[in-house]
Amino acid sequence: MTVTAPPPISVKLPEAFDPRWARLPGIELHGTEITIDPAKYFFRFDSASWLVCDWEHVRAGLLSVKETAEAALEQNALDFIRANGRTTTDPAKVLTTAWEVYAYLFRDELLPVAGLEQIGSAELRMLREAATLMALNKVELDGTISNVGPCWFFPAATSVVFDLDEETGGMLDEVYHSTWFNESRRVESIKAHAALGGRLVHGCQSVPDQSGGACLPYGASIDRFREDLRAFRSEWLTAVYACGTTS
Repeated sequence: MTVTAPPPISVKLPEAFDPRWARLPGIELHGTEITIDPAKYFFRFDSASWLVCDWEHVRAGLLSVKETAEAALEQNALDFIRANGRTTTDPAKVLTTAWEVYAYLFRDELLPVAGLEQIGSAELRMLREAATLMALNKVELDGTISNVGPCWFFPAATSVVFDLDEETGGMLDEVYHSTWFNESRRVESIKAHAALGGRLVHGCQSVPDQSGGACLPYGASIDRFREDLRAFRSEWLTAVYACGTTS
């Protein structure tokens, strides 16, 4: 049974989001302030808590940690989460933490990217904004997907908001999940996502198919995760695309 959605979420972020995010239900923007009506925004809302680590602790205590033959990178991240993670019922805290994570992962100083010359500052901004909102999605340790908003379907949501064609939307989705097909970037992603209590997991199989993904807790059942995805994907994906037809 879906729990009662929290009251409207209001958060001020360091940068103003593109005003076209208001095309998605339940989102209002006023300068750097974003207000989200959870009852209108979420397709499913079964959990009113999230696991986070303070970004400043991640930046100071994990980003510089090196993988060794005795301690894998993922083990370092898991140990850090166990030592520093805390549960919050404040979705604004999740959004501010996510903004710090993605401002770091998709920072302009990393440009240009060899082989992805079509990615520029505008595209990085799209990635930062969409990924921040995606952090409100949630997957439980047993693999059950508890919270789902429109940004679960990354290409669909970015296409609606930013008027992207299918190819460009799919490219951004792949960059979001792969962090630029690059081992050093994967390392950054594993460490940074500790601030959101887990690791980024793509819901697609061998090819991008609009199954999206989320930051999952370490140890979550991927089989149950994929089973849940199959149950809701078609209906809610269609609903996201429908937001573009009425804008």
